[in-house]
Formats: sequence, structure tokens, C-alpha cells
Amino acid sequence: MRKSSKAKLREAFLHLENEVPGGMARQIRNLRHPQARWARIPLGVLFVLGGFLAPVVPVLGVWMIPLGLLLLAYDVPILRRPTANFTIWSTNKWIALKEWFNRRVRRSS
Repeated sequence: MRKSSKAKLREAFLHLENEVPGGMARQIRNLRHPQARWARIPLGVLFVLGGFLAPVVPVLGVWMIPLGLLLLAYDVPILRRPTANFTIWSTNKWIALKEWFNRRVRRSS
């Protein structure tokens, strides 16, 4: 049976929370509450716009676009499934990269 888009998005947020430091994971959890909608939508829009300004302003980066879409996906149903799939895919790739790096470091020491 196929998961609902909301369930898939919750799973994506959990994957992300497991990979970021504790303080950031706490902030992500806080943004998932229904009362945080007033903060989630403007933050998502600002992150997406900031990501597009990356070539002009070096402090901003393309990394902001997926994060902004993830925040917006919580309130925009059409973004839920693709954003959740991308988030799960990218966190799995990040985990595999960390494991690969740790194996190389252990082998060389």
C-alpha cells in the first residue's frame, strides 16, 4: 500500500532530524507544529528566494532551495510527495557518503 503524501513528508522530516545536530533538529520539530504555520510559510519562501540569489550573494546557497521547498511542502499538498522523496533520497545519500568517508579514514589510519 502506498503511503499518503503527509506520511511520506513526516518520514522525510524524521530522516532530516536524525542527521542534523540536536539544536537544529529541535527547531525543525518546532516548525512542524500546526501553530508554526505563520513562520513556516514566510521562511520557506525566503529560503527559496535566497537560494536563487546564491550567484549574487555568496553567503546564500543553492542548499536553501530544497530546505525552503521542504518547509512549504508542509502546507502546499502538491509539493509534499516530490519534496519528501527528494529529502529521503538525499539524506540516504548523505548517510552513505559519511559511512564511505569513515571507512576510508579508518583504513588509512
